[in-house]
Amino acid sequence: MRAGPKNSITDIAGIKVGNAEFASVRTGVTIVDFDAPMRCVADVRGGGPATRETNAVGPGATLGLAHALTLSGGSVFGLAAADEVALCLSANGRGIALVESAPPVPVIPAASLYDLGNGGDKEWGLEPPYRSLARHALKALSQDVAIGSYGAGYGAVGGAWAGGLGTASLDLGGGCIVSALIVVNSIGSPIMPDGQCFWAWPFEMAEEFGGLHPDPGMRISDPVPDDCKGSARAGEATCIGVVACSVPLDRAALSRIAIMAQDGLARAIRPSHAPFDGDTIFAVCPDCDMDLVPQDVMRMGSAAADCVARAVARGVWEASDIAAPSFRAGFR
Repeated sequence: MRAGPKNSITDIAGIKVGNAEFASVRTGVTIVDFDAPMRCVADVRGGGPATRETNAVGPGATLGLAHALTLSGGSVFGLAAADEVALCLSANGRGIALVESAPPVPVIPAASLYDLGNGGDKEWGLEPPYRSLARHALKALSQDVAIGSYGAGYGAVGGAWAGGLGTASLDLGGGCIVSALIVVNSIGSPIMPDGQCFWAWPFEMAEEFGGLHPDPGMRISDPVPDDCKGSARAGEATCIGVVACSVPLDRAALSRIAIMAQDGLARAIRPSHAPFDGDTIFAVCPDCDMDLVPQDVMRMGSAAADCVARAVARGVWEASDIAAPSFRAGFR
C-alpha cells in the first residue's frame, strides 16, 4: 500500500482544488472542481448539517452529476459560495444545457461548517464574504493542495484543537486510486487521551502527521474526552469533505463507498457523528460504466475510510493556532 503521487485528492485525474481565506473573519472557502462532470452522491451522518443540492445527487436524482463541489465556513451563510460558483461556471459555458437560448445550469452540491463563534469579525450585515471568497478560490484552482489552516479549514476547530483542511490518497494498483479531502471542525477530539497521539495513528503513512505513537499504558476511561469542543450545541460543529475514486462506479456502489468513508471519521475523531455535528461526505467518480464485483467496492470503501482518517489527522497536524491551540506546536 502506498499513497498516490501527491497524497492528495488531486491524484484523481480531472480534479483541482482552490482555497481562499478571509483572515479577519477567520473563515474560508474550498472548491473541488472537475474537468468533466463527475458522478456524485452525498452521505450525511451528523445531526446538524448545512448543505445545498444534496437531493440533486441523492438516490432519487435523475442525473446524479456534479460539476464542482463547494466546502465553506459560515454555516448557512457560507452556502452562498456555491451560488457564486454556479454563476461563474455557467458564464463559462459549463453546466446542463436544457434550452439553447438559456444559460447552462451547473450542479454545485455544497456543505458548510459552523465557525461563527471562533472569534472572527462576523459583522458582515447583508454582505457575507463567501461569494467573494468563492471567486478567489476559483482563481486559485490547482493540483497542489495546501493543507492545515487553508480554505474552509482556516478558522476550524477540532475538539479543543485547531482544525483544518487535510487530504490523503491510496494507490490500490491497477490504475485504481482512492482519495479524500476533509475539513475538520468537530465536537469530538482527534487526539488520544494521552495527549500525545492521533486516533488515526495506525493508518499513518510515511510519518505524514508526525509519526507519533500512543503511550503503551494509555487507557480510555471516558466515552467523551475532556478535550472535546467546549460548547456542545446543535449545529456548532461538523466535518465535511469529499472522497474520490479514479475508476467508474454505478450509483449504488458509489453510495456504499460514501457510507464506508464516514467510518474514517469514527476512526479519527472521538466521538463523531454526534447530534451537534453535521458530518457530510460527498463521493465522486468518473461518469462512465464499469463492471465491478462487490469485493472491489468493499476494498475501495475501506481504503476511502483510511484516507478520510489520514486526511483528518493531516489537517489537524498542519493547522495553525488561529481559532484554537495548534496540536503540532507542542512538538516543535
